[in-house]
Amino acid sequence: MNITLIGMSGVGKTTIGKLLSKKLGYGFVDIDSLIKKKIGMSLQSFIDKSGDNAFLELEEQVVLDLEPSGNCIIATGGSMIYSEVAMEHLRTLSTIVYLDAPFGRIARRIDPSKRGVVGLKEKSLKELYHERKVLYEKYLDIHIKIEKGERKSAIADRIIAICSERNGS
Repeated sequence: MNITLIGMSGVGKTTIGKLLSKKLGYGFVDIDSLIKKKIGMSLQSFIDKSGDNAFLELEEQVVLDLEPSGNCIIATGGSMIYSEVAMEHLRTLSTIVYLDAPFGRIARRIDPSKRGVVGLKEKSLKELYHERKVLYEKYLDIHIKIEKGERKSAIADRIIAICSERNGS
């Protein structure tokens, strides 16, 4: 079984993904890290240099090239949901878990000048949050609402319990 984590930048996909990987003994793939390795620069530098569309195309290609063997946790970038073809590919590979945190928490955790958030040239972070929320909900298999003050290990435990229940184990 593979699990893909989706959600806004700053929600904790990478941190929770690593915890899930450790707790389950699964492999871990971070899409943003794969992209950084491929381009040799920060995501924000690439977006500044090449633009949002070039980044989205690169992100999509990295996901389409993804074929995890065995059990794996996949942490996507927040903009992954703009690619229907990439999301359908992930859907064939994995259970998609949407990590949903309130806007205020996301806003506190993101420094847009360093984060590499696609779409911030045209829209505010709040507008992107609402736009993406609809898309995350379109693709999810499991919806995890993150509670105020909830520890990341508790979130990981909730995901494991729900996935186990869904898979009858």
